[in-house]
Amino acid sequence: MGSRGTIAYGETRRARLAGPLLAVAVLVVGVAVTLRTVGALHEDQRAAAARVMDQRTAVARAAVTAETGRYRDLMQAVAAGLGTNTHLTARDFAAATAPLDTAGLVGATSVAFLVATPTGDIEETERFWRSRGADGLTLQPRGTPDVHLFSIFQRTLNDSAPADSGLDVAAAPEGAAALLEARRTGRPTVSDAYVLLRDRTVPLVRRQLSFIFVAPVFAAPDADDELPRFQGWVAMGLRGQDFLGGVLGTASQGLLDGELYAIDGGGRRLKVASYDAPGRRDLVRQATFPVADRQWTLLTGADSHRLPGARNGTPATVLLGGTLLTIMLAILVWVLATGRSRARAQVLVATAELRSAEAESRRQAGLLGAIMASLGDGVGVVDENGAFLLHNPAAKALLGVPFDATSPGEWQEHYGIYRPDGRTPFPLAEMPLVRGLRGEVSDGVEMMIRNEQRPDGILLSVDGRPLDPSAGQHGAVAVFHDITALRRYENDLAVFAGVVAHDLKAPLAVIRGHCETAADELADAPESRETAEVGAALRRIMSAVDRMAALIDTLLAYTTSRDAPLKLRAVPLGPLVAEVVAQRTEHLRPGAGPPPDVYVGPLPEVRADPAMLRHVLDNLIGNALKYVPRGRAARIDVTAGPADEGWTRVEVADRGIGIPAEDKPAIFESFHRARTAEGYAGTGLGLAICRRIVERHGGTIGVADNPGGGTRFHFTLPVATAAPAGDEEALDRALAERAEAEAVAQPAVAGTARPPAIRPPCVEAPPAGPGTPAAAGPLAGPPVIRPAVAAATPRRTPGAGPAGTA
Repeated sequence: MGSRGTIAYGETRRARLAGPLLAVAVLVVGVAVTLRTVGALHEDQRAAAARVMDQRTAVARAAVTAETGRYRDLMQAVAAGLGTNTHLTARDFAAATAPLDTAGLVGATSVAFLVATPTGDIEETERFWRSRGADGLTLQPRGTPDVHLFSIFQRTLNDSAPADSGLDVAAAPEGAAALLEARRTGRPTVSDAYVLLRDRTVPLVRRQLSFIFVAPVFAAPDADDELPRFQGWVAMGLRGQDFLGGVLGTASQGLLDGELYAIDGGGRRLKVASYDAPGRRDLVRQATFPVADRQWTLLTGADSHRLPGARNGTPATVLLGGTLLTIMLAILVWVLATGRSRARAQVLVATAELRSAEAESRRQAGLLGAIMASLGDGVGVVDENGAFLLHNPAAKALLGVPFDATSPGEWQEHYGIYRPDGRTPFPLAEMPLVRGLRGEVSDGVEMMIRNEQRPDGILLSVDGRPLDPSAGQHGAVAVFHDITALRRYENDLAVFAGVVAHDLKAPLAVIRGHCETAADELADAPESRETAEVGAALRRIMSAVDRMAALIDTLLAYTTSRDAPLKLRAVPLGPLVAEVVAQRTEHLRPGAGPPPDVYVGPLPEVRADPAMLRHVLDNLIGNALKYVPRGRAARIDVTAGPADEGWTRVEVADRGIGIPAEDKPAIFESFHRARTAEGYAGTGLGLAICRRIVERHGGTIGVADNPGGGTRFHFTLPVATAAPAGDEEALDRALAERAEAEAVAQPAVAGTARPPAIRPPCVEAPPAGPGTPAAAGPLAGPPVIRPAVAAATPRRTPGAGPAGTA
């Protein structure tokens, strides 16, 4: 056994070593072959790049040589043409040099006709050439040479800046030497590189080394002369940098770098210009060629990778493909040779990972259990059949039952689940867990739990959700917490608010009564300064009392709008709007100012609490009457239109001071007032109360700008015929049960939601139609009433809606 074990161990070890060694051998051989192949391809590419570089350099040299030869020939042709004219004028020079404008002379600055003038003949020369058409010619001698070389006529090329006529080229030794050499030899010459006189005033960074091409002008010999008579020179300035960039950039198509060198009269080599092409320079060539009587050298360079046809992706492809193929073969050999040992190692790794995952799962399960046990809110989870998968300790403590029911049909009786009234059994179909199994979401469902362990009962708020699909099964989850103390606190707070409101308003009424009595007695007293001051003080006190009383009413309404039970019934909006407008406008006096303009469209019958709905309309219409620019009549439209199925959308539009855009998001918050409302009385609670009331009815409220100016408030309410009879009865029953439960706890505020006294409407209702016209106004004059009848055409304003909105 020991011998067989040793042999088996040795075979296993040899198998483990043979696989990697064979894979390494395949890898080394494959990489070596690939590198040799890539090296051979690179050698071929370098040879091809050298050939392309030679071709490109030859083309560039030919282009520079041809272009300089063309400039020399053009100068010689212009000089020959001028020499045929014995009476040379400015017009003749212009005609002879006109073709140069379209000759495409890259880098050329100007062409000029120059003459030699001794120092003593400057004035005479100036008069002579002015007579030949050189208007405004002023010769500008420089230095004290024996002979000055003046520019007489000039033509600017390539949109260069024109140079002053009369320049003395004798000030530039290079240019003067070229002129004198051309006269001595009678042939075209080119100067050494220097900065042209015309360029010596430009900034240093823009200066270029330049040349001038010179051709002598000889006139035909007179009858007495045997030799041609010398008249002057034709010279053309050539900027080296512009010339090289234009010619080399075109000839090499931007692939070659270039440096232009010139040999001056002293035999020195001078770098005149350079041209840079993209890429690095790894290929360099040099070409020397004659230009007139000088030798120029062109040094070219290029990036071999950018030369067309010189480089391609074959070596990289071969290297990448060969390397990948070699690696794949090596991996295949290694896999085949070490498959068994590798599989065993993978099994060991997988086993370790499984054990680690199992330990992590146990840790996560323990952590989840600890979290659920630590939660103060109850959590319950059921599967698709309604069987409980989880009830945390807080849930069992709240429910008071240690054992779970086996099916949903037993929940109500087993746990003692009732509606908030504590008597009506909670329907199974409305329970949050059952709704969650149907895929519905429910929030804030209130239910009473009363059983043997909870004889007094507790009030729970329950949120239900379908179980997340990541759980791997269908189910539902519910979270519930005890709100008994919260409801008791809210009821106590509502009672306290009612008592405080009553106790605060009583002394205010006494104060106002005393002020009114004092004011009446003061009215019978003789007029004096003291009585006027006392009267003003009494009016201020009564105004402050009225404001405080209004604030108390507003705060009480703010509290009751949230906590007072809803008393829903069918409410016709038309008469209710008429009552609100009547109360808002009954104090207006005829003739005291422009009357308000009111339009009321057809208004439906809605299902709402009349007192709370009246509060909403009173706030919105009152704001439309109050927030109006001084001296302007209020214009109000009250209309209604369809919303979602079973709902109506009511709009109150005005042409008042409006609400800035930055204030709209917070306009329904408590104590928030828009900055445009400064100077107008208000507490900042009216719109907050409106939102609470509308949301308690299940609707929404919002605000927008009114086209043409002002504001448009809108809110939604359920129409009176929207809900089926069964739903209405269930809703009425639930609201009645809640009202009864709350009335037991807060008898002192049971009447806080009672609607205010309703006065007769300010106008007589129309005999037919679903709505009743209402009237409103700012603060003066009786309102102008516009009833909504089918045969009448309502007022239309720019941007108004179909109902004639303001």
